[in-house]
Amino acid sequence: MGLLLHILITMVAVWITTALPGIDLSGEDTTTKILTLLAVSVIFGLVNLVLKPIAKTLGCLLYVLTLGLFGLVVNGLLFWLTSYLAGELDLPFHVDGFWAAFWGALIVSIVSSALAGIVRRVAQPEGD
Repeated sequence: MGLLLHILITMVAVWITTALPGIDLSGEDTTTKILTLLAVSVIFGLVNLVLKPIAKTLGCLLYVLTLGLFGLVVNGLLFWLTSYLAGELDLPFHVDGFWAAFWGALIVSIVSSALAGIVRRVAQPEGD
């Protein structure tokens, strides 16, 4: 149940990023767009699961020197890679360049964190 909730939260966050210039979600109908968001969310999750630990390990010094701000660059690159992989799978999702990916990844991080916090708060009884 937790994995499904995480994917749904990521879907909402990715959908919000499509309001940014340079991030496009196309499709004939709403069902196509929802399925595309689902697929992109799963791809983004898998990319983060596999590559983010590698990037953190290899870029450890940069993370320390930039006080963690290098993580924003890594997230942007992973979001851009997600767009590339979506294109390879013929999904109608595209990110135009690094800066669109950077801002998109930042929005995904903020919205996902906020929604996950809200879900945790709603799911947890007041007395706990």
